[in-house]
Amino acid sequence: MEGPGTYEDRELTCRDCGMPFAFTAGEQLFYASKGLLNVPQRCPGCRAAAKRARAAGGPRELHAAVCHACGGQAIVPFAPRPDKPVYCSSCFERVRPSAPLPSA
Repeated sequence: MEGPGTYEDRELTCRDCGMPFAFTAGEQLFYASKGLLNVPQRCPGCRAAAKRARAAGGPRELHAAVCHACGGQAIVPFAPRPDKPVYCSSCFERVRPSAPLPSA
C-alpha cells in the first residue's frame, strides 16, 4: 500500500484463480483503518468461496513446520514460507502482539 493518505486503485492477481482483480483506493483505506497490513491475495469471488468453505466446516489443509522459537513441531493452517517465522501454539502466545480492544 502507498504512504499514509495516498491510495490509488491497484491491479492484483488472485492466488487461487490467477485472474486480475482491482484493489481499489477505498478498499485500501478500509484496510488501513482496520490496521491490516497485507494486501488481499484472493479476488472477491475466490475470497467468498474460501469464506463459505471455512463456514461449512470443510477440512483445512494443515502443514507441519519447525517452531522458530523452541524448535518444536508446529502444525499450522498455512504453507510456511522461508522468510517468515512460524511458531508453535505456546510460543505464538508469547510473541503475539496484543490485539487492540474494540471501541465502544
